[in-house]
Amino acid sequence: MRGLEYRGVESVDGPIVITKRRENVFFGEITSVRDNTGAVRTGRIIDVSDDYCVVQIFGSTTGLSLDDTTVEYLETPMELRVSEGLMGRIFNGLGKPMDGYPEMYSSRMLNVNGYPINPYARVYPRDFIQTGISAIDGMNTLIRGQKLPVFSGNGLPHNRLTAQIIRQAKILSADEEFVMVFAGMGIKYDVARFFIDTFEKSGVLSRVVMFLSLADSPSIERIITPRCALTAAEYLAYECGKHVLVVLTDMTNYCEALREISTTRGEVPGRKGYPGYLYSDLAELYERAGKIKGSSGSITQIPILSMPNDDISHPIPDLTGYITEGQIVLDRELSQKGIYPPVAGLPSLSRLMKDGIGAGMTRDDHKDVSSQLFASYSKVKSIRNLAAIIGEEELSDSDKLYLRFGELFEQKFLTQGEFENRSIEETLDIGWRLLSVLPRSELYRIKAEYIETYLQAALDKDPSFLSGVKARI
Repeated sequence: MRGLEYRGVESVDGPIVITKRRENVFFGEITSVRDNTGAVRTGRIIDVSDDYCVVQIFGSTTGLSLDDTTVEYLETPMELRVSEGLMGRIFNGLGKPMDGYPEMYSSRMLNVNGYPINPYARVYPRDFIQTGISAIDGMNTLIRGQKLPVFSGNGLPHNRLTAQIIRQAKILSADEEFVMVFAGMGIKYDVARFFIDTFEKSGVLSRVVMFLSLADSPSIERIITPRCALTAAEYLAYECGKHVLVVLTDMTNYCEALREISTTRGEVPGRKGYPGYLYSDLAELYERAGKIKGSSGSITQIPILSMPNDDISHPIPDLTGYITEGQIVLDRELSQKGIYPPVAGLPSLSRLMKDGIGAGMTRDDHKDVSSQLFASYSKVKSIRNLAAIIGEEELSDSDKLYLRFGELFEQKFLTQGEFENRSIEETLDIGWRLLSVLPRSELYRIKAEYIETYLQAALDKDPSFLSGVKARI
Protein backbone atom coordinates (compact mmCIF):
# COMPACT_ATOMS: atom_id res chain seq x y z
CA MET A 1 0.00 0.00 0.00
CA ARG A 2 1.48 3.31 -1.08
CA GLY A 3 1.57 6.41 1.03
CA LEU A 4 1.53 10.04 -0.06
CA GLU A 5 3.75 10.65 -3.09
CA TYR A 6 5.14 13.94 -4.40
CA ARG A 7 5.60 14.36 -8.13
CA GLY A 8 8.60 16.08 -9.68
CA VAL A 9 12.20 16.61 -8.60
CA GLU A 10 14.50 19.61 -8.96
CA SER A 11 17.60 17.88 -10.35
CA VAL A 12 19.26 14.50 -10.91
CA ASP A 13 23.07 14.36 -10.74
CA GLY A 14 24.61 10.89 -10.66
CA PRO A 15 23.22 9.08 -7.59
CA ILE A 16 21.99 12.38 -6.07
CA VAL A 17 18.40 13.60 -6.49
CA ILE A 18 17.34 17.05 -5.24
CA THR A 19 13.70 17.42 -4.18
CA LYS A 20 11.66 20.12 -2.51
CA ARG A 21 11.51 19.78 1.26
CA ARG A 22 8.28 18.43 2.73
CA GLU A 23 7.00 18.52 6.29
CA ASN A 24 8.57 16.32 8.98
CA VAL A 25 11.40 14.92 6.82
CA PHE A 26 14.58 14.07 8.72
CA PHE A 27 18.21 13.25 8.03
CA GLY A 28 18.68 9.55 7.20
CA GLU A 29 15.01 9.00 6.30
CA ILE A 30 14.33 6.35 3.64
CA THR A 31 12.42 7.26 0.49
CA SER A 32 10.90 5.36 -2.44
CA VAL A 33 11.66 7.00 -5.78
CA ARG A 34 9.56 5.84 -8.77
CA ASP A 35 10.08 6.60 -12.45
CA ASN A 36 7.31 6.92 -15.03
CA THR A 37 7.22 3.11 -15.52
CA GLY A 38 6.60 2.47 -11.82
CA ALA A 39 10.07 1.01 -11.16
CA VAL A 40 11.08 1.70 -7.56
CA ARG A 41 14.48 2.81 -6.29
CA THR A 42 15.36 3.14 -2.63
CA GLY A 43 16.88 6.40 -1.50
CA ARG A 44 18.11 7.99 1.70
CA ILE A 45 18.01 11.65 2.72
CA ILE A 46 21.59 12.79 3.29
CA ASP A 47 21.06 16.54 3.58
CA VAL A 48 18.19 18.87 4.45
CA SER A 49 17.94 22.65 4.02
CA ASP A 50 15.05 25.06 4.52
CA ASP A 51 13.78 24.48 0.98
CA TYR A 52 15.32 21.28 -0.39
CA CYS A 53 16.23 17.68 0.44
CA VAL A 54 19.19 15.78 -0.98
CA VAL A 55 18.30 12.11 -1.64
CA GLN A 56 21.00 9.52 -2.24
CA ILE A 57 19.78 6.70 -4.54
CA PHE A 58 21.04 3.14 -3.95
CA GLY A 59 21.39 2.16 -7.58
CA SER A 60 21.18 3.79 -10.98
CA THR A 61 19.23 6.99 -11.64
CA THR A 62 18.93 6.22 -15.35
CA GLY A 63 15.39 6.85 -16.56
CA LEU A 64 14.44 9.38 -13.86
CA SER A 65 12.88 12.53 -15.34
CA LEU A 66 12.40 15.82 -13.53
CA ASP A 67 8.66 15.99 -14.16
CA ASP A 68 7.42 12.38 -13.95
CA THR A 69 9.48 11.06 -11.02
CA THR A 70 7.58 10.66 -7.74
CA VAL A 71 9.04 10.53 -4.23
CA GLU A 72 7.44 8.85 -1.22
CA TYR A 73 8.86 9.66 2.22
CA LEU A 74 8.65 6.53 4.37
CA GLU A 75 9.12 8.29 7.74
CA THR A 76 11.62 5.69 8.91
CA PRO A 77 15.42 5.40 8.90
CA MET A 78 17.23 2.59 7.11
CA GLU A 79 16.51 -0.56 9.14
CA LEU A 80 17.74 -4.15 9.25
CA ARG A 81 15.56 -7.13 10.16
CA VAL A 82 17.35 -9.07 12.93
CA SER A 83 17.10 -12.38 14.75
CA GLU A 84 19.48 -15.21 15.58
CA GLY A 85 18.58 -16.52 12.12
CA LEU A 86 21.13 -14.04 10.76
CA MET A 87 23.88 -16.60 11.32
CA GLY A 88 24.79 -18.65 8.29
CA ARG A 89 23.15 -16.14 5.91
CA ILE A 90 24.59 -14.06 3.08
CA PHE A 91 23.10 -10.61 2.36
CA ASN A 92 23.84 -7.83 -0.09
CA GLY A 93 25.11 -4.45 1.06
CA LEU A 94 21.58 -3.26 1.94
CA GLY A 95 20.73 -6.31 4.06
CA LYS A 96 18.66 -8.16 1.41
CA PRO A 97 19.21 -11.94 1.11
CA MET A 98 21.42 -13.01 -1.80
CA ASP A 99 21.88 -16.69 -0.82
CA GLY A 100 18.66 -17.91 -2.43
CA TYR A 101 16.75 -18.13 0.86
CA PRO A 102 13.79 -15.90 1.79
CA GLU A 103 13.75 -13.00 4.23
CA MET A 104 14.01 -13.95 7.89
CA TYR A 105 10.82 -14.38 9.87
CA SER A 106 11.24 -11.63 12.42
CA SER A 107 9.35 -8.50 13.30
CA ARG A 108 12.41 -6.94 14.97
CA MET A 109 13.86 -4.04 12.96
CA LEU A 110 16.90 -2.00 14.03
CA ASN A 111 18.16 1.36 12.78
CA VAL A 112 21.39 0.66 10.84
CA ASN A 113 22.86 3.98 11.96
CA GLY A 114 23.10 2.62 15.49
CA TYR A 115 22.81 4.50 18.74
CA PRO A 116 25.58 6.23 20.67
CA ILE A 117 27.02 4.16 23.52
CA ASN A 118 27.29 5.99 26.82
CA PRO A 119 31.06 6.08 27.56
CA TYR A 120 30.27 5.31 31.21
CA ALA A 121 28.59 2.07 30.13
CA ARG A 122 31.72 0.78 28.40
CA VAL A 123 33.81 -1.94 30.02
CA TYR A 124 37.58 -1.74 29.54
CA PRO A 125 38.77 -4.59 27.24
CA ARG A 126 41.08 -7.10 28.97
CA ASP A 127 40.44 -10.62 27.63
CA PHE A 128 43.19 -12.09 25.44
CA ILE A 129 42.11 -13.48 22.06
CA GLN A 130 44.35 -16.24 20.73
CA THR A 131 44.52 -16.03 16.94
CA GLY A 132 47.11 -18.81 16.59
CA ILE A 133 49.38 -16.39 14.69
CA SER A 134 52.69 -15.71 16.49
CA ALA A 135 53.25 -12.25 15.00
CA ILE A 136 49.91 -11.13 16.48
CA ASP A 137 49.63 -13.18 19.69
CA GLY A 138 53.22 -12.67 20.72
CA MET A 139 53.86 -9.03 19.84
CA ASN A 140 50.59 -7.31 18.83
CA THR A 141 48.00 -9.06 20.96
CA LEU A 142 44.32 -8.81 20.05
CA ILE A 143 42.01 -8.10 23.00
CA ARG A 144 38.26 -8.82 23.15
CA GLY A 145 36.40 -5.57 22.45
CA GLN A 146 39.38 -3.99 20.66
CA LYS A 147 39.49 -2.23 17.29
CA LEU A 148 42.66 -3.52 15.57
CA PRO A 149 42.89 -2.69 11.85
CA VAL A 150 45.07 -4.41 9.26
CA PHE A 151 47.05 -1.94 7.11
CA SER A 152 47.92 -3.65 3.85
CA GLY A 153 48.81 -2.93 0.24
CA ASN A 154 47.54 -4.15 -3.10
CA GLY A 155 48.60 -7.73 -3.70
CA LEU A 156 49.51 -8.49 -0.08
CA PRO A 157 47.82 -11.49 1.61
CA HIS A 158 45.50 -9.58 3.95
CA ASN A 159 42.52 -11.70 2.89
CA ARG A 160 44.33 -14.94 3.72
CA LEU A 161 45.47 -13.53 7.06
CA THR A 162 41.96 -12.37 7.96
CA ALA A 163 40.44 -15.73 7.00
CA GLN A 164 43.01 -17.44 9.23
CA ILE A 165 42.12 -15.17 12.16
CA ILE A 166 38.41 -15.93 11.66
CA ARG A 167 39.07 -19.68 11.59
CA GLN A 168 41.33 -19.78 14.62
CA ALA A 169 40.31 -16.95 16.99
CA LYS A 170 39.25 -18.04 20.46
CA ILE A 171 39.11 -16.57 23.96
CA LEU A 172 41.27 -18.49 26.40
CA SER A 173 39.36 -17.30 29.46
CA ALA A 174 35.96 -18.50 28.18
CA ASP A 175 34.49 -21.51 26.42
CA GLU A 176 32.18 -19.56 24.09
CA GLU A 177 32.97 -19.55 20.37
CA PHE A 178 33.07 -16.39 18.30
CA VAL A 179 30.26 -15.41 15.96
CA MET A 180 31.64 -13.71 12.85
CA VAL A 181 30.16 -10.77 10.96
CA PHE A 182 31.86 -10.13 7.63
CA ALA A 183 31.28 -7.00 5.52
CA GLY A 184 32.78 -6.75 2.03
CA MET A 185 32.69 -3.32 0.39
CA GLY A 186 33.50 -3.05 -3.31
CA ILE A 187 35.28 -6.42 -3.28
CA LYS A 188 35.71 -8.55 -6.38
CA TYR A 189 33.68 -11.70 -6.85
CA ASP A 190 36.73 -13.95 -6.47
CA VAL A 191 37.52 -12.38 -3.09
CA ALA A 192 33.93 -12.94 -1.91
CA ARG A 193 34.08 -16.52 -3.19
CA PHE A 194 37.39 -17.07 -1.36
CA PHE A 195 35.85 -16.11 1.98
CA ILE A 196 32.67 -18.13 1.41
CA ASP A 197 34.66 -21.23 0.42
CA THR A 198 37.04 -20.76 3.36
CA PHE A 199 34.16 -20.53 5.84
CA GLU A 200 32.46 -23.60 4.33
CA LYS A 201 35.60 -25.77 4.34
CA SER A 202 36.53 -24.82 7.90
CA GLY A 203 32.99 -25.44 9.16
CA VAL A 204 32.41 -21.94 10.54
CA LEU A 205 29.89 -20.72 7.94
CA SER A 206 26.98 -21.50 10.28
CA ARG A 207 28.46 -18.93 12.70
CA VAL A 208 29.12 -16.26 10.06
CA VAL A 209 26.87 -13.42 8.87
CA MET A 210 28.02 -12.00 5.52
CA PHE A 211 27.16 -8.65 3.92
CA LEU A 212 28.59 -8.36 0.41
CA SER A 213 28.61 -5.23 -1.73
CA LEU A 214 30.51 -6.49 -4.77
CA ALA A 215 32.57 -4.37 -7.16
CA ASP A 216 29.74 -4.30 -9.72
CA SER A 217 27.19 -3.11 -7.15
CA PRO A 218 26.41 0.62 -6.97
CA SER A 219 29.26 2.33 -5.13
CA ILE A 220 26.71 4.18 -3.00
CA GLU A 221 25.70 0.85 -1.49
CA ARG A 222 29.14 0.67 0.19
CA ILE A 223 28.13 3.43 2.59
CA ILE A 224 25.35 1.29 4.09
CA THR A 225 27.15 -2.09 4.07
CA PRO A 226 29.31 -1.64 7.21
CA ARG A 227 26.36 -0.09 9.05
CA CYS A 228 24.20 -3.13 8.33
CA ALA A 229 27.01 -5.42 9.46
CA LEU A 230 27.60 -3.52 12.70
CA THR A 231 23.85 -3.43 13.42
CA ALA A 232 23.75 -7.22 13.12
CA ALA A 233 26.85 -7.43 15.35
CA GLU A 234 25.29 -5.20 18.01
CA TYR A 235 22.14 -7.31 18.11
CA LEU A 236 24.08 -10.58 18.42
CA ALA A 237 26.47 -9.14 21.02
CA TYR A 238 24.37 -6.93 23.26
CA GLU A 239 20.98 -8.64 23.01
CA CYS A 240 21.99 -12.28 22.42
CA GLY A 241 25.11 -12.17 24.60
CA LYS A 242 27.51 -13.52 21.96
CA HIS A 243 31.17 -12.69 21.33
CA VAL A 244 31.25 -11.15 17.86
CA LEU A 245 34.27 -10.67 15.63
CA VAL A 246 33.58 -8.11 12.88
CA VAL A 247 35.74 -7.94 9.75
CA LEU A 248 35.29 -4.90 7.47
CA THR A 249 37.03 -5.05 4.08
CA ASP A 250 38.01 -2.90 2.31
CA MET A 251 37.68 0.40 4.20
CA THR A 252 39.53 2.16 1.38
CA ASN A 253 36.64 1.30 -0.98
CA TYR A 254 34.22 2.70 1.60
CA CYS A 255 36.15 5.98 1.80
CA GLU A 256 36.31 6.21 -2.00
CA ALA A 257 32.51 5.95 -2.12
CA LEU A 258 32.30 8.66 0.54
CA ARG A 259 34.55 10.90 -1.57
CA GLU A 260 32.42 10.23 -4.64
CA ILE A 261 29.26 11.35 -2.85
CA SER A 262 31.01 14.39 -1.40
CA THR A 263 32.24 15.46 -4.85
CA THR A 264 28.78 14.98 -6.38
CA ARG A 265 27.28 17.18 -3.67
CA GLY A 266 29.86 19.89 -4.41
CA GLU A 267 31.35 19.90 -0.91
CA VAL A 268 34.67 21.59 -0.20
CA PRO A 269 37.28 18.80 -0.34
CA GLY A 270 39.83 18.06 2.36
CA ARG A 271 43.10 16.15 2.05
CA LYS A 272 43.40 14.30 -1.30
CA GLY A 273 39.78 15.19 -2.11
CA TYR A 274 38.23 13.31 0.83
CA PRO A 275 35.49 15.17 2.72
CA GLY A 276 36.43 17.09 5.83
CA TYR A 277 34.15 14.85 7.92
CA LEU A 278 36.06 11.66 6.98
CA TYR A 279 37.43 11.36 10.54
CA SER A 280 34.03 11.61 12.23
CA ASP A 281 32.43 9.30 9.67
CA LEU A 282 35.06 6.60 10.28
CA ALA A 283 34.71 7.12 14.03
CA GLU A 284 30.95 6.40 13.73
CA LEU A 285 31.87 2.92 12.48
CA TYR A 286 34.91 2.11 14.58
CA GLU A 287 33.38 3.25 17.86
CA ARG A 288 30.58 0.68 17.53
CA ALA A 289 32.96 -1.92 18.97
CA GLY A 290 33.58 -2.82 22.59
CA LYS A 291 31.97 -4.25 25.71
CA ILE A 292 29.17 -2.63 27.70
CA LYS A 293 27.87 -3.13 31.22
CA GLY A 294 24.90 -5.43 31.58
CA SER A 295 25.75 -7.58 28.56
CA SER A 296 27.95 -10.66 28.46
CA GLY A 297 28.59 -10.14 24.74
CA SER A 298 31.26 -8.08 22.99
CA ILE A 299 32.22 -6.73 19.57
CA THR A 300 35.83 -6.99 18.41
CA GLN A 301 36.57 -5.20 15.15
CA ILE A 302 39.21 -5.91 12.49
CA PRO A 303 38.90 -3.35 9.68
CA ILE A 304 41.09 -4.02 6.63
CA LEU A 305 42.31 -1.16 4.50
CA SER A 306 44.64 -1.23 1.50
CA MET A 307 46.99 1.74 1.66
CA PRO A 308 47.26 3.50 -1.74
CA ASN A 309 50.89 3.18 -2.90
CA ASP A 310 51.70 1.53 0.47
CA ASP A 311 51.54 5.04 2.00
CA ILE A 312 50.82 4.75 5.73
CA SER A 313 50.49 8.55 5.94
CA HIS A 314 47.56 8.51 3.47
CA PRO A 315 44.42 10.07 5.05
CA ILE A 316 42.59 6.74 5.42
CA PRO A 317 45.23 4.81 7.45
CA ASP A 318 46.33 8.03 9.13
CA LEU A 319 42.87 8.84 10.53
CA THR A 320 42.13 5.17 11.24
CA GLY A 321 45.25 4.99 13.40
CA TYR A 322 44.00 7.90 15.53
CA ILE A 323 40.63 6.24 16.19
CA THR A 324 41.62 2.59 16.69
CA GLU A 325 43.80 0.93 19.32
CA GLY A 326 46.79 0.05 17.17
CA GLN A 327 47.35 -1.56 13.77
CA ILE A 328 48.74 -4.69 12.11
CA VAL A 329 50.95 -3.54 9.22
CA LEU A 330 51.77 -5.91 6.37
CA ASP A 331 55.20 -5.39 4.80
CA ARG A 332 55.81 -5.79 1.07
CA GLU A 333 59.52 -6.54 1.51
CA LEU A 334 58.75 -9.45 3.85
CA SER A 335 56.12 -10.73 1.43
CA GLN A 336 58.63 -10.66 -1.43
CA LYS A 337 60.93 -12.84 0.70
CA GLY A 338 58.17 -15.46 0.79
CA ILE A 339 57.30 -14.83 4.44
CA TYR A 340 53.69 -15.45 5.46
CA PRO A 341 52.15 -13.64 7.24
CA PRO A 342 54.34 -10.63 6.33
CA VAL A 343 53.55 -8.70 9.54
CA ALA A 344 55.98 -5.82 9.94
CA GLY A 345 57.60 -6.10 13.36
CA LEU A 346 58.18 -2.45 14.20
CA PRO A 347 55.27 -0.40 12.71
CA SER A 348 52.68 -2.84 14.09
CA LEU A 349 51.20 -2.04 17.47
CA SER A 350 48.47 -3.08 19.89
CA ARG A 351 47.75 -0.35 22.46
CA LEU A 352 45.64 -2.65 24.64
CA MET A 353 48.17 -5.50 24.69
CA LYS A 354 49.65 -4.54 28.08
CA ASP A 355 46.26 -5.01 29.78
CA GLY A 356 45.48 -8.43 28.30
CA ILE A 357 48.69 -10.39 28.84
CA GLY A 358 50.64 -11.72 31.80
CA ALA A 359 49.96 -14.13 34.63
CA GLY A 360 46.41 -15.49 34.63
CA MET A 361 45.79 -14.29 31.06
CA THR A 362 48.63 -15.63 28.89
CA ARG A 363 51.91 -16.31 30.74
CA ASP A 364 53.88 -14.23 33.22
CA ASP A 365 56.89 -13.87 30.87
CA HIS A 366 54.83 -12.65 27.89
CA LYS A 367 55.43 -8.93 28.35
CA ASP A 368 59.20 -9.29 28.85
CA VAL A 369 59.67 -11.68 25.91
CA SER A 370 57.65 -9.42 23.59
CA SER A 371 59.58 -6.33 24.68
CA GLN A 372 62.94 -8.07 24.16
CA LEU A 373 61.96 -9.35 20.72
CA PHE A 374 60.93 -5.84 19.70
CA ALA A 375 64.20 -4.34 20.99
CA SER A 376 66.38 -7.01 19.37
CA TYR A 377 64.60 -6.84 16.01
CA SER A 378 64.84 -3.05 16.07
CA LYS A 379 68.61 -3.38 16.50
CA VAL A 380 68.67 -5.83 13.59
CA LYS A 381 67.13 -3.17 11.36
CA SER A 382 69.81 -0.65 12.37
CA ILE A 383 72.62 -3.14 11.77
CA ARG A 384 71.22 -4.06 8.35
CA ASN A 385 71.30 -0.39 7.38
CA LEU A 386 74.89 -0.16 8.59
CA ALA A 387 75.87 -3.32 6.71
CA ALA A 388 74.44 -1.85 3.50
CA ILE A 389 76.95 1.00 3.85
CA ILE A 390 80.17 -0.59 5.15
CA GLY A 391 79.58 -4.23 4.17
CA GLU A 392 78.75 -7.21 6.36
CA GLU A 393 82.42 -8.24 6.62
CA GLU A 394 83.25 -5.10 8.60
CA LEU A 395 80.64 -5.75 11.28
CA SER A 396 81.56 -6.90 14.77
CA ASP A 397 80.89 -10.47 15.89
CA SER A 398 78.04 -9.17 18.05
CA ASP A 399 76.46 -7.39 15.08
CA LYS A 400 76.75 -10.53 12.93
CA LEU A 401 74.99 -12.45 15.69
CA TYR A 402 72.14 -9.95 15.57
CA LEU A 403 71.91 -10.33 11.79
CA ARG A 404 71.54 -14.07 12.25
CA PHE A 405 68.92 -13.48 14.93
CA GLY A 406 66.99 -11.28 12.47
CA GLU A 407 67.00 -13.98 9.80
CA LEU A 408 65.83 -16.62 12.26
CA PHE A 409 63.18 -14.30 13.69
CA GLU A 410 61.67 -13.87 10.22
CA GLN A 411 62.00 -17.56 9.32
CA LYS A 412 60.91 -19.16 12.61
CA PHE A 413 58.72 -16.63 14.43
CA LEU A 414 56.99 -14.59 11.72
CA THR A 415 56.73 -17.39 9.16
CA GLN A 416 54.08 -20.03 9.71
CA GLY A 417 51.60 -22.03 7.69
CA GLU A 418 48.24 -20.63 6.62
CA PHE A 419 46.52 -23.43 8.55
CA GLU A 420 49.05 -23.60 11.41
CA ASN A 421 47.42 -22.75 14.72
CA ARG A 422 50.01 -22.02 17.40
CA SER A 423 49.10 -21.77 21.07
CA ILE A 424 50.44 -18.81 23.03
CA GLU A 425 52.79 -21.20 24.86
CA GLU A 426 54.26 -22.36 21.55
CA THR A 427 54.69 -18.76 20.41
CA LEU A 428 56.51 -17.73 23.59
CA ASP A 429 58.71 -20.84 23.48
CA ILE A 430 59.78 -20.00 19.92
CA GLY A 431 60.61 -16.50 21.15
CA TRP A 432 62.81 -17.92 23.93
CA ARG A 433 64.66 -20.20 21.50
CA LEU A 434 65.39 -17.25 19.24
CA LEU A 435 66.62 -15.12 22.15
CA SER A 436 68.97 -17.94 23.18
CA VAL A 437 70.99 -17.08 20.05
CA LEU A 438 72.01 -13.80 21.73
CA PRO A 439 74.34 -13.49 24.75
CA ARG A 440 72.50 -13.31 28.05
CA SER A 441 73.92 -9.84 28.60
CA GLU A 442 71.80 -8.68 25.67
CA LEU A 443 68.56 -9.85 27.27
CA TYR A 444 68.30 -6.68 29.32
CA ARG A 445 64.51 -6.38 29.08
CA ILE A 446 63.79 -9.74 30.70
CA LYS A 447 63.81 -10.47 34.43
CA ALA A 448 66.55 -12.87 35.53
CA GLU A 449 64.06 -15.28 37.11
CA TYR A 450 62.20 -15.62 33.80
CA ILE A 451 65.46 -16.46 32.02
CA GLU A 452 66.18 -19.19 34.56
CA THR A 453 62.64 -20.57 34.40
CA TYR A 454 61.84 -20.50 30.68
CA LEU A 455 65.00 -20.32 28.55
CA GLN A 456 66.35 -23.83 29.07
CA ALA A 457 62.85 -25.30 29.27
CA ALA A 458 62.05 -23.90 25.80
CA LEU A 459 65.30 -25.32 24.39
CA ASP A 460 64.61 -28.73 25.92
CA LYS A 461 61.30 -28.89 24.01
CA ASP A 462 63.23 -28.57 20.72
CA PRO A 463 66.89 -29.57 21.31
CA SER A 464 67.75 -29.48 17.60
CA PHE A 465 66.89 -25.78 17.27
CA LEU A 466 69.96 -24.33 19.01
CA SER A 467 72.44 -26.87 17.64
CA GLY A 468 71.31 -26.10 14.13
CA VAL A 469 71.62 -22.38 14.80
CA LYS A 470 75.14 -22.66 16.20
CA ALA A 471 76.23 -24.67 13.21
CA ARG A 472 75.15 -21.86 10.88
CA ILE A 473 76.61 -18.92 12.83
